[in-house]
Amino acid sequence: MATPYSKNDVRRPAVENLPTEKRGLAPGLPGACPRFSATGISFPAGRPRRRIAWAFVLLAALGNQSSKAAESPSSPCKIVVTEKGTGWPVPLVELRTVHQIRFVTDNAGIIAFDLPELMGKDVWCDLFGHGYEVPSDSFGYRGVRFVPEPGKTVNVQVERTIVAKRIGRLTGAGLFAESQKLGLEKDWADSGILGCDSVQNAVHCGKLFWAWGDSNLSGYPLGIFDTSSATTETQPLKSFEPPLRLSFDFFEDKSGKPRGVAKMPGDGPTWIGGYVSLPDKSGKPKLVGNYIKVKGLLEAYESGLCVWNNDESRFERLKVLWTKSNENPRPPKVPDGHPAFWKDESDREWVSFGNPFPALRCPPTFEAWQDPQQWELIDPQREVVSSVDAKPVTPHTGSIAWNEFRQRWVTVFMEKFGKPSAFGELWYAESKLPRGPWGAAVKILSHDNYTFYNPRLHADFSPSGSPVLLFEGTYTQQFADKPQPTPRYEYNQILYRLDLDDPALAPARATN
Repeated sequence: MATPYSKNDVRRPAVENLPTEKRGLAPGLPGACPRFSATGISFPAGRPRRRIAWAFVLLAALGNQSSKAAESPSSPCKIVVTEKGTGWPVPLVELRTVHQIRFVTDNAGIIAFDLPELMGKDVWCDLFGHGYEVPSDSFGYRGVRFVPEPGKTVNVQVERTIVAKRIGRLTGAGLFAESQKLGLEKDWADSGILGCDSVQNAVHCGKLFWAWGDSNLSGYPLGIFDTSSATTETQPLKSFEPPLRLSFDFFEDKSGKPRGVAKMPGDGPTWIGGYVSLPDKSGKPKLVGNYIKVKGLLEAYESGLCVWNNDESRFERLKVLWTKSNENPRPPKVPDGHPAFWKDESDREWVSFGNPFPALRCPPTFEAWQDPQQWELIDPQREVVSSVDAKPVTPHTGSIAWNEFRQRWVTVFMEKFGKPSAFGELWYAESKLPRGPWGAAVKILSHDNYTFYNPRLHADFSPSGSPVLLFEGTYTQQFADKPQPTPRYEYNQILYRLDLDDPALAPARATN
């Protein structure tokens, strides 16, 4: 059996006395190292076993270097936040250190904790989750204590205190940023949009069209103010569980950047509402909407109707319905809000528009939609009652949809001047008819001094007859009491899930 040479073994050849070519060195280079080339490593000449031994030595050295690199002080500590019971990763959970450094979980529920000053030390972080929390300690603090180390994984379990289940963030940048810091989610690519306001959806020509209000870009505080837009499949989600991965096909400019699609004549932003696809008299579908021109501090000065140009992928003005003047200071009722298709008791077909409850209806054709003479105004229900204490709840924004599982019309709406957040409390209710009456409402989502407005139901995302109901809304610090904006999540759309067979929703089912 061959034995390794000892330092003093007389049989051990002095490598420095061997010719260069015997040492496996490139001529002129000092030391006893293997040669490296573009095609591989050339080991020293000699017995096969000795060459194999060289290989093992080199591989061991490289492996040791990789191990040291993985555990170097610059490597983050991986924190994974999951929901107790389901094991689902939880996005939008903030951990805040004692010296006020903030970390927020990404769509995979992951944080890359990378503070060199706290590595290897006992660390406390306050935990904030807008409906996800941990028990408080004897002093009332809610948080977690752990010892972060490079390459280590720390697991945190939180309990859900809201009815709705958070699926993830739909828009913006860094959806998997924390994961990518740890070498995960390498194939995920963001859209280039940093923030998107209030969504509109419509199925048109076999695709699901998406339109957002003002959108933020990285190059300047003022981004897209004439409606960013994208398309996806009509049922774009393969799973209704986190982590959420939804890729949008944005309409882009010549440089490949997302662009606006509704630049109407006149100063200021252009906002689109009442987004819907309707057939014309020849049966050809038309993607339409109403537009509003805004200047100053949310001052509307013009409204009208617009139609999508399929060839140029943009909206064009069809007609102006109102221009602000002393005689006409307020815009008239138009097909605004979110559409809902239905038949009345006489089997006549309608499309209604409302935000949340129907305020206008017309026959579901392109010709009727553009003719104010065929519009019928509806007086929407002003209040619903809370299922808990029967106190009145005032809906502010939201949408309705027919649900096959419940055999009822359902709504998710934001409460006007709710508590604890003035515009961050969301409710669920049911009705036999789209115009109401709507029964007792169950609160399904709450925020701690943060806004979540303009919720939009996605009733067609899940299969017909499924108890799963999805909705999204705009998460923003605007209109709240000066909270710190949440990094990456601020001014973006977040998707939630309701399970309509959840016992927590029973009070809504019992009253209608």
